[in-house]
Amino acid sequence: MKTPTIHFVSLGCPKNRVDSEVMLGVAQRAGYTHTEDPDAASVIVVNTCGFIDAAKQESIDTILEMARFKQSGRCERLVVAGCLSQRHPDEIADGLPEVDHVLGSSDMLKLERVLKGGADRMLVGQPADWVVQAGDPRVISTRGASAYVKLAEGCNRKCSFCVIPDLRGKQRSRTADDVVREVEQLAAAGVLEVNLVSQDTVSYGRDLSTQKIETGVTGKRFDASALRKLVERVADVPGIRWVRLFYLYPEKLGDDLLDLLGSHPRVLPYVDMPLQHAADGMLRRMRRGHGGARLRELVERMRKQVPNLTFRTAFIVGHPGETQEEFDELCEFVSWAEFDRVGVFRYSDESTSHSYHLEGKVPPRVSYDRARRLMAIQRKISRKKNRALLGKELEVLVEGPSEEHELVMVGRHRGQAPEIDGSVFISGGEVAPGEIHRARVTQVTDYDLLAEVAEDSAPLAGGEVQRSALSHRSSDGRRISLRTVG
Repeated sequence: MKTPTIHFVSLGCPKNRVDSEVMLGVAQRAGYTHTEDPDAASVIVVNTCGFIDAAKQESIDTILEMARFKQSGRCERLVVAGCLSQRHPDEIADGLPEVDHVLGSSDMLKLERVLKGGADRMLVGQPADWVVQAGDPRVISTRGASAYVKLAEGCNRKCSFCVIPDLRGKQRSRTADDVVREVEQLAAAGVLEVNLVSQDTVSYGRDLSTQKIETGVTGKRFDASALRKLVERVADVPGIRWVRLFYLYPEKLGDDLLDLLGSHPRVLPYVDMPLQHAADGMLRRMRRGHGGARLRELVERMRKQVPNLTFRTAFIVGHPGETQEEFDELCEFVSWAEFDRVGVFRYSDESTSHSYHLEGKVPPRVSYDRARRLMAIQRKISRKKNRALLGKELEVLVEGPSEEHELVMVGRHRGQAPEIDGSVFISGGEVAPGEIHRARVTQVTDYDLLAEVAEDSAPLAGGEVQRSALSHRSSDGRRISLRTVG
């Protein structure tokens, strides 16, 4: 009997990737082999994003693209999961008859019911209430010896433009023991870099008591240092070399966490903190709970307390009510702060958000021009920062062969997050995926670096990734290459 095959498309953020990897694990446990070719798959799963209009349209286009393989390929069942189906389950069911099963953003484990046969078409749980656990099946798909680890699911904040609480539910933190258990499993499988993510990482544990965080037993009070303690425990797992933090909210950060970022040899001085804007009026309309002066103080404090900090942030332009003066203030702020990485998003008018009802809508062309201007400012900053690295020697985590240059390997240095920041293209030495090497920067572009492996370089860490349920390989030994769309 021929082994059934499954193909995945994962859209959206790294948190979605973790969900897709859990479903990969579920499929592998059910006896399915992953295939990169949708034409050869008996089951196709699309894990959707529903955050903004562009992401929703991309999800729908991908569903329709995959649906064609029910006529031209081997596909017998098309499964749609994730945020879009959590938000619009009936619309997907009614408007896309090609879809055989609909799962929401908390229904990853229900894929097993689908694969066994006889499952209902609609499997969207309301409300979203699941969070990944160390015991869940999972197949890592990130290149190199790197993996994302979720600390929590959902969000309790009420930013006016955001619909994440609608899609993912209220915040649900994992216990520290469970997170550490998963990291230990990853380290045993050969993972060197752990990227800690959630919707609101700085709020980790606020929905739990001190005792629950530390032992899994319910108690009465919250420990404000829960995140720092967890990060330190993760960094102390044998075999882990790099620990990176994502999605810190710009409220008052404790000195203990900043000190850890600035001093621990395995906690990278890297912070991903979406600031969204810099003008007081805009921050009020966005319900961010702070003003521009506080953000300037925060940037200065973080630069001072965390030596060699890599600061990644994101901004929204074209939000209702954004004046030209407020946008100019944002541009001045970005020029002053000289962030290492910046993402710019054009406002998306989501009907269930508070911002949808605000006056002063910004014309699409104006928001488009503002996004281009802000990115032009950041491009010059990025080029300047990359030029300062010329001739310097960096630790580089090798990911694998470059998709752009056949004879070149590609990797990342400590200030580059997987699939989000730029890359280091490596030449001049024998390196293998999953190894950390020293390399000297020889050329730079606006976002990427070219480097030569140091003459005396031996792997600083890494090597052959061990086979396990958390490995980078499918059940037949081939490396999983998950199709992801950001």
